[in-house]
Amino acid sequence: MPQVYMDRILKFLKREEYQPLKVAQLAKALGVAEDAYTEFKAAFDELRRAGHIVIGSGNLVTLPAMGSQVVGVFRANPKGFGFVCPLEPNAHGDLFIPPDATADAMNGDTVLAKVNRKGKRGLEVRYTGEVLEILERANNRFVGTLMRHPEGWIVQPDGSRFVEPIVVEDVTAKNAREKDKVVVEILSYPSERYLARGVIVEVLGRAGQYDAEIESIMHQFHLPREFEAECLEQARRAALGFDLERIDGREDITGKVIVTIDPPDAKDFDDAISLETDSAGHWVLGVHIADVSHFIAKGSPLDEEARERGNSVYLPGKTIPMLPEVLSNGVCSLQPEQRRFTKSVYITYDQKGDILSRRFANSVIRSTARLTYLEADAILKGHTKGAKPEVIDLLRNMDALSRRIEVRRTGHGMIHLDLPEPHLILDEAGRVVDAEPAENCYPHTIIEMFMVEANEAVASLLDRQNVPFMRRIHPEPDILSLKNMARLLRIMGIPISKSPDRTAIQAVLNYVKDSERALAVNLIVLRSLERAVYAPTSIGHYALASTHYCHFTSPIRRYADLLVHRVLQSYLEGRVDVAKQEAAGEDLFPVGKHITFTEERADDAERELTSVLILQMLSKRIGDELNCVVTGLTNFGVFVQSQKFGIEGLIKLEDLGPDEWRFNKVAQCVIGERSGQTVQLGQPVRVRIVAVNVPARQLNVAPIEPFGRGRESAASKKRKKTKTERKPRLDRKPKKKRRK
Repeated sequence: MPQVYMDRILKFLKREEYQPLKVAQLAKALGVAEDAYTEFKAAFDELRRAGHIVIGSGNLVTLPAMGSQVVGVFRANPKGFGFVCPLEPNAHGDLFIPPDATADAMNGDTVLAKVNRKGKRGLEVRYTGEVLEILERANNRFVGTLMRHPEGWIVQPDGSRFVEPIVVEDVTAKNAREKDKVVVEILSYPSERYLARGVIVEVLGRAGQYDAEIESIMHQFHLPREFEAECLEQARRAALGFDLERIDGREDITGKVIVTIDPPDAKDFDDAISLETDSAGHWVLGVHIADVSHFIAKGSPLDEEARERGNSVYLPGKTIPMLPEVLSNGVCSLQPEQRRFTKSVYITYDQKGDILSRRFANSVIRSTARLTYLEADAILKGHTKGAKPEVIDLLRNMDALSRRIEVRRTGHGMIHLDLPEPHLILDEAGRVVDAEPAENCYPHTIIEMFMVEANEAVASLLDRQNVPFMRRIHPEPDILSLKNMARLLRIMGIPISKSPDRTAIQAVLNYVKDSERALAVNLIVLRSLERAVYAPTSIGHYALASTHYCHFTSPIRRYADLLVHRVLQSYLEGRVDVAKQEAAGEDLFPVGKHITFTEERADDAERELTSVLILQMLSKRIGDELNCVVTGLTNFGVFVQSQKFGIEGLIKLEDLGPDEWRFNKVAQCVIGERSGQTVQLGQPVRVRIVAVNVPARQLNVAPIEPFGRGRESAASKKRKKTKTERKPRLDRKPKKKRRK
């Protein structure tokens, strides 16, 4: 089933800017290559048979019209209204649900909604909806902070998934105290008049403390916890059974100069590098990857657990490993001066960095040295005191080869985004006290180039063998995304064609490098690209300009790589035909979808915890100033991103300055009606912190030098609370007008 193309077709047709196209035009707009058209057409026909798309007059492809009822996922808004996102896409899109028609639906619930037609706006039919039934609750447990209310106790849920407080009783049953982080289970769901009610089932600790926030994130994202005893026992047996003197028919390269280069806090070392010259003077790069597949049998309890976890999760100050540490930090890890089993990829290059040949082998290595990126960088810059001469020579050759590979790959269209992440500085209690730019020295690029080359080499081999395997695919962006990206960049004054290719995109990134607009431009490009996913579909990797690509180089922390190792092993053992037969009976699509989900979940959890820790710090710095860049514009405010902390804040329109501010969507700017002053993407702005709401993950800021002129800033006016702003009764929501 060509699921990847089905997802891409539906996503494209749901775009607001989509204009009906014929089938061949649709394939072209999605960037489908000629040799992939058959698979694309199969996906298209499947969608049509299922009624998900229709072909109308002129053979134009559209989504079906909105029906009288819709089943979908309810997305709540803090202002009371919501939207139903249909499970079966339609030409109208999401259905608006007014505040008095949400019934007792909560964010994420699957609901049945009645569709009401509300006339037309131009050629567009307008609809509103009414929730008729809750088909499935998304969640009955939430994490939040316990707070005292004049009439009792409430839990304010964390994040933006559920925004209304939950009334709780008998808080003493779990010895909960005010400002504790707790898990609350819903007893009665919210209605039009009443708040949800629940009971505290677990106390995680004091809100704001690192351990409590970690527990909160793990509950929110359903992250894995301790390994089952059966998995731990299997890992121990595998580790104890590893004989350091065994070869098992592998190539013994323990005498070669081999190094690992990783961050200073790394404990699991997946990859190691060797580099020599052959008799013809050609470079021979060796990329040696921990042979995890040797220790974990397919279908074993530990294999099933690793598949379920999908990957390791790296949170600030905590790692949740995919494999037990006796393996991940022990016999699988390529520790210095230790004999370790690896799978090796040998790539031979000429002096220009072009590939001459590739070879693959099972091997035994002994790492000569374990270096951090900064240590490797210092050696390359001449600070060689204490370094072994053979390691110095190796690093210099690695540097030379990597630069040639980078030139070649860039010439082929590889896109390199520059989105620096801040390095958080935590105290002993786990609180963020400051941040500094993450080190980004050239050894990062050296390792990146070599890993990409190895991944591509393995994928090319398996493609030639015609064996199904788990690929890492990055689809080409659709034509609407490219045009929208180009339009935004031209508005910013950056020259680019209307439908840019990879080379043009990288030229723009080079054009703005190290400028004030660099962050905004890199974000615009990132948001225009598809997300890379795991799937067996042969689409290639757009950003890397790679026709064949997979993940092979990190089997300690990614299940996708472990799958690829097993297929490579079948090639090394000369049993490719058996591997084909085994693959024929296994559907890789659901596995790819699952490990893509676990990867995204890990990324989201890391971002969420990082935001929480930074916001907690900033909540104690109200009034402090931040250097920011405008990264988003809306009809309610301007989003800016802190250059130091990497966190996004909102400037409300009324806080911009003394003017009437309007968002111009066409011109992509916010304009002051009297002053004519504009706020644009990429514009630097210095702001002060106005307010921080940690549970809601919100940072409000205001410019130090207000924009506009002519009247007092709305933010500086004192105003009295109206009746609608006063706190409601503990158990009741503010009254709403009844529907007619």
